[in-house]
Amino acid sequence: MGETIKDRLGNVFSRLGINLSHGTILVYATLILIFFIAFTIRMLPLRWENLAAGTSLLNEFDPYYQLSITRHMLDYGLLSPYYPTAWIDTMKWYPNGLDMSSSLPALPATAAVLYSIVSVFGHFDLMTFCAILPAFMAALSCFIIYLLGKDMGGRGVGLFAALFLALVPSFLQRSSLGFFDTEVPGVLGLVLFMFLFMRSLDGNRSLKASLLYSVGAGLALAYFIMGWGAAYFVIGLSVLFVFVLVLLKRYSQRMLINYSITFGLALMIGTKVPYLGLNYLTSGAILPVAAVFVVLIVAELLRNNISAKSKLYLIIASIVAIVGTVAALGLTGALSSLAGKFITVLDPFIRAASPLVDSVAEQRISAWGNLYVEFGISILFFLIGLYFTVKKPTNRNIFLLLFAVTSLYFANSMVRLLVLLGPAFAIIAGIGIMGMVKPFVNQLHEASRAMVKSKRKMLRVSKEYSGFAIILIFLILITNFAFSPQTGGMPRSVSQAFTPTAISSSSLPLGGAGLTDNVDTWLNAIQWLNNNAKRSDVVVSWWDYGNWLSDLGNVTTLADNTTVNATQIENIGFMFMSNENQCLNMITKSYGQERVKYIAVFTTVYAYQAGTNQYILYPYSYGDESKWVWMARISSQGMDRLIQQGYIDEANAWYDSIDKRAESYFGASNQTTGMWDWNAKGKNSVIYELLGYARTTYATRVSATGTYTVTPDITVA
Repeated sequence: MGETIKDRLGNVFSRLGINLSHGTILVYATLILIFFIAFTIRMLPLRWENLAAGTSLLNEFDPYYQLSITRHMLDYGLLSPYYPTAWIDTMKWYPNGLDMSSSLPALPATAAVLYSIVSVFGHFDLMTFCAILPAFMAALSCFIIYLLGKDMGGRGVGLFAALFLALVPSFLQRSSLGFFDTEVPGVLGLVLFMFLFMRSLDGNRSLKASLLYSVGAGLALAYFIMGWGAAYFVIGLSVLFVFVLVLLKRYSQRMLINYSITFGLALMIGTKVPYLGLNYLTSGAILPVAAVFVVLIVAELLRNNISAKSKLYLIIASIVAIVGTVAALGLTGALSSLAGKFITVLDPFIRAASPLVDSVAEQRISAWGNLYVEFGISILFFLIGLYFTVKKPTNRNIFLLLFAVTSLYFANSMVRLLVLLGPAFAIIAGIGIMGMVKPFVNQLHEASRAMVKSKRKMLRVSKEYSGFAIILIFLILITNFAFSPQTGGMPRSVSQAFTPTAISSSSLPLGGAGLTDNVDTWLNAIQWLNNNAKRSDVVVSWWDYGNWLSDLGNVTTLADNTTVNATQIENIGFMFMSNENQCLNMITKSYGQERVKYIAVFTTVYAYQAGTNQYILYPYSYGDESKWVWMARISSQGMDRLIQQGYIDEANAWYDSIDKRAESYFGASNQTTGMWDWNAKGKNSVIYELLGYARTTYATRVSATGTYTVTPDITVA
């Protein structure tokens, strides 16, 4: 009769099996706050978006490729890029087109399904929806890692893990507004798989629950496989973990059952993706799954009471079977799909031998010092967390240690894979903080007892020190999120988020005091192509901008970020580095001058103030003014072919070697000014003339306003 609202809510939650204690309320409130922080900080780039236009642009280049697949799925069905026939996008990689069935379906399919649901409530711009989706999925990943961290070390570890993952710069950068790319389903699938897989191996759970978690883990892993090529990593990690448990004599029958269900289901679903197919099972990174399965079967048989002689025969037969299978696959050529990118991560120096691969910044080797730049003073908590993890080698902690060590190596092997280290860092740093704080918290919570005055005084001092220690720990933690310990400026997590999307940043004001007007030249050029060019018109550009031009400009391009045809990229590099006659000759013979209508360059400039309202434009370093070096190096890889095909004679060719890099054929770096001094050959190249023309045209346009006097560092008519 006198039941209060609090009592009613308590009864409702009790029926749902939720204990609504003060501690539970605090945990859920904190988790909701972390979810809110994770989402909103990733939405900060909205500041630079022109929302009045009714859309938000995507970030970087690859997301536009994912957008095109999503749009196709919405128009023709989820399976349309793959079945019944492969979708060949003829607006990409002219003249052959791009086989879009070679894409991974998880992200575009997820976006297409969710967009269809949202569209029931009214119209929503597709590109804007795809721009927001990464932020939401990243926040969801933070919630899941809370559950994983809670299983690993309690609620405190879970909350700190969620907070760290929400603000880890590498993950934040690749899941912020507009970053509609494979890392988004990748990290979500990674943390969900680990959460379910570790629960499936928990011996304290019923067999029914364990089997259900195994099925869930298999589905999560399948989603990861269909979403990001880095699934090789988590598969290898899990296989290594199970193998280590067998070596430590921690094998159980449940391990064999759960392993079989999880990986059997995941690989069965994953191989249905045309890009992967059955060849996925014979790749070098997947074969260990079968090898460890054999090891588990042997371990199960050895549990039975069989003679020592039979055990020996069984072990020898297993070794022979594994070695024989690998040898047979190698001899028949079935191992040709040796998960090339995975192998190049294991040995990063393989990548350095290819100028095309090395030209991609995110695929370069990372310096160990980048870890401090990435995580700041939080590394201290990570190291302490490693200590507590090693100190208590449970199955879960063994998995964590393997996860930390392997992801640490992969993160330093390739810049892009820093995002894989994020979840491991988040959980272990959370363990480190809770491991340090817990003794002091317990001291503060000790029940008061009647004791002599001197002892009571001693206890009070002890508690004061405990309180001081806790405050000190949290001050260290907060400094990492309040400002950057590395530079003393804006915290890295915020600086990574508070950044415009790549294409939007091309419209921001120039560097240099006074010039505050937006530079909308590139966005206007793309809009002009969309309004005036035909879909069949071919635009020559460096491969970075192919997706911008085809998906926003609605024109046909020669190359994009998929880099599926190295020969064509060599040709594009040659066209830019050659003179006008050589360039036109290749366009006419290889692509048809009647189809190639435009050549586009993307350049960034810096305005140096030379006087009152007087500026000189210099090339900056974010556009083709720096990428021409890779045009020279990559085109040099095909120089023998180009000579043979008659596009250039040997006397004018350029080559790339350790002793003489390809760019040196076009000039030399001026050690005094830090600028590049072009020689006669360089000044006669198409790229030099177009970049100079772009700066000259822009300077003329700004000077015509009468507000500023702007001159380019070079003048090209």
